[in-house]
Amino acid sequence: MPDIPFGFSLPGAQPPDPSDPQQMQQFMNQLQQMFAAPGSGPVNWDLARQVAASQLSQTGDPAVNMYEHNAVSEALRLADLWLDPASALPSGIRDATAWNRNEWVYNTLEVWKKLCDPIAGRMVGAMGDLVPEEARAQLGPMQSMVATLGGALFGGQLGQALGQLAAEVLSAGDIGLPLGPAGTAALVPANIKAYGDGLELPEDQVRLYVALREAAHQRLFQHVPWLRAHVLNAVETYANGITVNREAIEEAMSRVDPSDPESMQQMALEGIFTPEDTPQQKASLARLETALALIEGWVGHVVDSAAGDRLPSVSALGEAFRRRRAAGGPAEQTFAALVGLELRPRRLREAGALWAAVTEHRGVAGRDALWDHPDLLPTDEDFADPQKFAQAKSDWDISELENLGKEEDDK
Repeated sequence: MPDIPFGFSLPGAQPPDPSDPQQMQQFMNQLQQMFAAPGSGPVNWDLARQVAASQLSQTGDPAVNMYEHNAVSEALRLADLWLDPASALPSGIRDATAWNRNEWVYNTLEVWKKLCDPIAGRMVGAMGDLVPEEARAQLGPMQSMVATLGGALFGGQLGQALGQLAAEVLSAGDIGLPLGPAGTAALVPANIKAYGDGLELPEDQVRLYVALREAAHQRLFQHVPWLRAHVLNAVETYANGITVNREAIEEAMSRVDPSDPESMQQMALEGIFTPEDTPQQKASLARLETALALIEGWVGHVVDSAAGDRLPSVSALGEAFRRRRAAGGPAEQTFAALVGLELRPRRLREAGALWAAVTEHRGVAGRDALWDHPDLLPTDEDFADPQKFAQAKSDWDISELENLGKEEDDK
């Protein structure tokens, strides 16, 4: 793979020597190739993928061997069997597979495009408006390429964030979003092993617990037709309220010297995006956090119920995962700093208690019937008194819940 301009921490991607005409010509050729990259939109996703791949080549990306493929397939098969009595939703797995870290990036990229393009578009537009006059004169014929340059800068840094995230995630649905292809349950064996080593727990138990969570996510997103769009729309609505900090862009751009490509390596985009402090944006954030908490709370409750006494380390694993999801890993924090978007379910414990209360009052079928329609789900206010919500829902006949879902489907 050829060196990519501006460094982006790629091996061998050293800035050219301005006094060396051959190096400068090669640099300009690379720029032209980058600007001519296929595709449209505010982010250079080809560059993002290359940067993520290069970063993973540095940190390591072990290939998935046949033993690991078989172990993952068996874990997901067993997970579905354990989940059957714990969930009224049937299996959602059409394809069970194991991914290496690069495969996770490749297979989740389409959803990242939907999530990040609107935010990046505002940044790229602001960059074009804020290039200092002196810099514009120096750019000369490259002035019209400023927007593309912005897309490349964002693509490079987003690629770094995705590369870091790929080194931490344990499965396709690990961060609570439907990132992978519908019906595909995927685990990342290298990350599961590293995570299990950190917990000092047997790898096979950690793998099975991750498989239970992945299989539970698949049941939700495959058999609750409105849920995928609901979650992604909640993310998009919140993202639409994120504003561009023009002062931060102007300050970053002022440090760029077009005659010194090395200066472009110093341009960091963190802090450029900030959420609007408006009632609408706060309400949007609350909807997003509630949606993520309800999904993660349901998954955790169902998985712990399914594992029961079968998995010796279930209590330790459940607590470790709740803490992990509530805090977010280093890569999630990097991603949040880059695009201003946090994907953490802040009220995870309250959501778990709520689903447990509903199960106590209505049973497994009554609990899962609440997913028939978004209006049936608990709201943020319901988290304060799970028993009250569960008791109120117990007054509903299960057929009434199902009819409401059918009425929505008929619209």
